Amino acid sequence: MGSLVLSQTHFCNPLESGGLMAELKVKEQECFSLLKKCATMDEFKHLHAQSVKLGLDQDVRRAGDLVAACALSVWGSMDYARSIFDRTDNPNPFIWNTMIRGYVEKGEPEEALLLFRDMTEADASVDNFTFPFVLKGCAHLSALKEGIQVHGLILKLDFGSDLFIQNSLISMYGRCGEVMSCRQVFDLMPLKNVASWSAVISAYTKMGLYSKALRLFEEMQIGGWKADVSTLVSMLSVCAHLNALDLGRCIHGAAVRNLVQFNVIVYTSLIDMYVKCGCLQKGLQLFNKMSKIKNLHTYSVMISGLALHGRGKEALDIFFDMLAAGVDPDETVYTSVLSACSHSGLVDEGLHCFDKMRVQHKIVPTMQHYVCLVDLLGRAGMLDEAHEVIQRMPMLPNDVVWRCLLSACRVHHNAAIGELAGRKLFELDQQCVGDYVLLSNIYAQAQRWDDMAAVRKMMVQKCLIQVPGFSVLEVNKILHKFVSQDKSHPQSDEIYETLHQIGWQLKFEGYRPDTSEILFDVDEEEKQRLLAGHSQKLAIAFALISTTSGPIRITKNLRMCNDCHLTTALISKIFKREIIVRDRNRFHHFKEGVCSCKNYW
Repeated sequence: MGSLVLSQTHFCNPLESGGLMAELKVKEQECFSLLKKCATMDEFKHLHAQSVKLGLDQDVRRAGDLVAACALSVWGSMDYARSIFDRTDNPNPFIWNTMIRGYVEKGEPEEALLLFRDMTEADASVDNFTFPFVLKGCAHLSALKEGIQVHGLILKLDFGSDLFIQNSLISMYGRCGEVMSCRQVFDLMPLKNVASWSAVISAYTKMGLYSKALRLFEEMQIGGWKADVSTLVSMLSVCAHLNALDLGRCIHGAAVRNLVQFNVIVYTSLIDMYVKCGCLQKGLQLFNKMSKIKNLHTYSVMISGLALHGRGKEALDIFFDMLAAGVDPDETVYTSVLSACSHSGLVDEGLHCFDKMRVQHKIVPTMQHYVCLVDLLGRAGMLDEAHEVIQRMPMLPNDVVWRCLLSACRVHHNAAIGELAGRKLFELDQQCVGDYVLLSNIYAQAQRWDDMAAVRKMMVQKCLIQVPGFSVLEVNKILHKFVSQDKSHPQSDEIYETLHQIGWQLKFEGYRPDTSEILFDVDEEEKQRLLAGHSQKLAIAFALISTTSGPIRITKNLRMCNDCHLTTALISKIFKREIIVRDRNRFHHFKEGVCSCKNYW
């Protein structure tokens, strides 16, 4: 009788007794309140099993909680989240959106777009939360065609005025390289927020349109907008590429004022800016200040920066510190390490690192690594060995690796291998004017005038025009650009008068013009006149007029010529000014008549 009574109690109406239903509700609340406390997949699977036993997983709202916990957590698994999703009958928009977001954030943008396709084919309701992550998936894949189709659907469903969707469109077009479309969306927005400005500035920065990005940032500041982390990081990149140190310092100050604390991205961007603007010590200071929050990209930026400044041994020290800290290197870090060895003449160390990359870290060398290896050997004058590396490469050599060898042949006056490298480049038909100039220089060095003339004739026939050299420097937060023989600057007369005075002082220091790199068929006097008007010398003269102390910082688009290298060293001694020049290859720090490169560039 007792057992019967218990049975009746157990199966009584829960609405009357409040027993079983109350117990289930308590268990349901406990189960789902613990979801937020899960720290591992095993804990989540245990709670999921409990919810299945209770039959709670069939409730769409609770299924959404389970999918969100699994898909959006650091420890989560998209495969497991998908298994829950597939068992859910008639998933609501929240579940679809959560799955799409999870795929994007977990680095599976293709799966996100495929799921979005399934969502539209299932006639599921899309909403304003759906499109930002779909567009983010398109951005990650640089899937412009699909992005345009999604944009069309957005307009069709009348979501075109949603601010978050508009910002996502700007970001998508920017990541896909469609700056005009990106700007068009931005300009048509009736209302904008900080993210809107940040997205369009980032797009211009990514495409290398640094001056336009700078102008947009100025407009943003005039409009009273407070820059966020993303905007500040983009502007630090702009400053790094334009060598705009004064502006970079202002951005640093804005970051200090606007941000509670710096994360690893901000620190790394600051280091990159200072290093590329020639302030290596400031970059090292920030790097050392970061202590435990350094990541792989931070190490890569610092190693690459030291390589640019010719500080190869210090770059190797940081590389080995990184390994000791338990940070595994990737392809990019090894590219920076090999470049550091190349710019400092550390041949044995570079070869050792190349073997370490392949054997210890199991990284298959890419074309970029072979380019660095050829550059390492070529700069050291080991041209036969560099050529042998190219012949042994497991992939077909591209124009970059042949150009690297050709450049080394010009430096070391090897016409035989240089001619071979030039012929290979012409076979690849890259139509790069620099290749023809290099080969003609090599022929001129060997006094093979007929061959030099033939190469020059080919340039004319192919309508190849050499890109003019220019130099840029910043004075009072204004960038000044000079090209060779430039007379367009408002202070042009004063600049040339200063150059004339510098010329006299150089003669007292025993200066003799190096005209070996001027190949025009003109007399020696004209060659010297052309040398005197090089853009780097114009920039230095302007800096001496405009400033009385502090380092002179110049950025060039081409490799520095021998004569500019010589005269800049002497000017640093005569005027007792440190001159920092960043050319196409590296930084040169001139001080007291000596360059940091030790004539190895």
